[in-house]
Amino acid sequence: MKKQDKGTAPKNPQPVFTRRDFIKYSSMITAAMAMPGLLNGCASFKPRQDCLAQIGQTKSHRSDAVFAPARIGSITVRNHILRSATTLGMAEKDGRPKPELINAYVELCEGGVGAIITGGLGVQKNGRLGSNYTYLFHQDDYIPDYRRVTDRVHAHNTPIIAQIAHGGRQTRRAVTGEATVAPSPITDAYYNEETPRELTELEIREVIQNFISTIERTQKAGFDGVQLHAAHGYLLSGFLSPATNKRTDQWGGSTENRFRIIREIFQGARKKVGDYPILIKINAYDHQSDGMRVSESVRIAVMLEDAGFDAIEISCGMGADGFSTIRVPEIPAEAILTFSFRYKNSNPVVKTILPVLAPVLVKRHEPLFNYNVCAAQEIKEQVTIPVIAVGGIRRLPDIEQIIGNGMADFVAMGRPFIIEPDIVNKFKTEGGQASACINCGYCLLAIEQGETRCFYGQLT
Repeated sequence: MKKQDKGTAPKNPQPVFTRRDFIKYSSMITAAMAMPGLLNGCASFKPRQDCLAQIGQTKSHRSDAVFAPARIGSITVRNHILRSATTLGMAEKDGRPKPELINAYVELCEGGVGAIITGGLGVQKNGRLGSNYTYLFHQDDYIPDYRRVTDRVHAHNTPIIAQIAHGGRQTRRAVTGEATVAPSPITDAYYNEETPRELTELEIREVIQNFISTIERTQKAGFDGVQLHAAHGYLLSGFLSPATNKRTDQWGGSTENRFRIIREIFQGARKKVGDYPILIKINAYDHQSDGMRVSESVRIAVMLEDAGFDAIEISCGMGADGFSTIRVPEIPAEAILTFSFRYKNSNPVVKTILPVLAPVLVKRHEPLFNYNVCAAQEIKEQVTIPVIAVGGIRRLPDIEQIIGNGMADFVAMGRPFIIEPDIVNKFKTEGGQASACINCGYCLLAIEQGETRCFYGQLT
């Protein structure tokens, strides 16, 4: 066989990045991308949105209703606009709140917020949400740390409600130091570090007790109430949704069985904290093919009222749905590459492919605005306890319609308070009509790297 002349280059040199490389890396990203929402069982389900026309067509000037004081259980809320739970990344590595968190909450108080719901406080270390910059409240010695927070907020005559949570299938070993636990054996595409496993009976009992103990701590720390996080694919949400709860024992199957863990947490807590206000945040729906639907969330809302909960916040979605819980006009691939713990230092080939593939692989949902209001209205029609609508609420005229027409009792916002902590005052006294938030989603992706702030769609 004739030897090739080493000094002569092939006539058709192979490119550095071949078609085979493209297929290889595309498959790798499709299988293991650790960001919201690969098409992992997503359905084409869309909740009814016909009531949004009612918001847009009716003329209303019911600002008096929006800015009037109101009650949630025994809590007197300053007005009907709440700060929904938003993790600001202002926690020490051990999960204690930093002094900066107090300053951020004081800004909200001075800005006129009706009440503050904190970012999720982890009820146990291996259930810590998201990143190393999120909060924990799993030990009694954290009580003085949170008491400093509540004292400062109360000095501004503002109620503060502690949201407590367990990350479940959406935890990461890199954060918790322990293996992920979940109420079903189905892999979640959001973090995807390992396959979640089913909780044992003993572990479920431990989770229940940890929620109860944390509720006791929130009361001792001076919070005005507590909110169970049972939305967005975290542990309690994972029990509620038939898409993630495939158990065949007393904790799975029927709605009643999937609800059991929440009922037991509530009943155990009531024995410890008396009439201390206990709220809950639930998904009205998710986008999994066999997931939560509004008809079932209405049933769950009735069960929550019967159990004795003081209010229900209505949200939607889970990590595997893509950008559903928060809505974005376009997939923020650049921010994912910059902030994601997995992709920040990834192969240059992956960094080249990801911006191209992300809009195809990652599901983006619409509408961008008021997307849980219709579900909240359906639930409000069946319960008498306060219903809080959250999700893409940005305009004062819309809020006037939602409150004035009884579509929900309160509205809650997250991202608008990041860009404008004083947005309620702007609505009330400065003639402001809409949030300056452009829904880019950069702020919440940045939690991987530290404190949450507004980027306004730009990384520089």
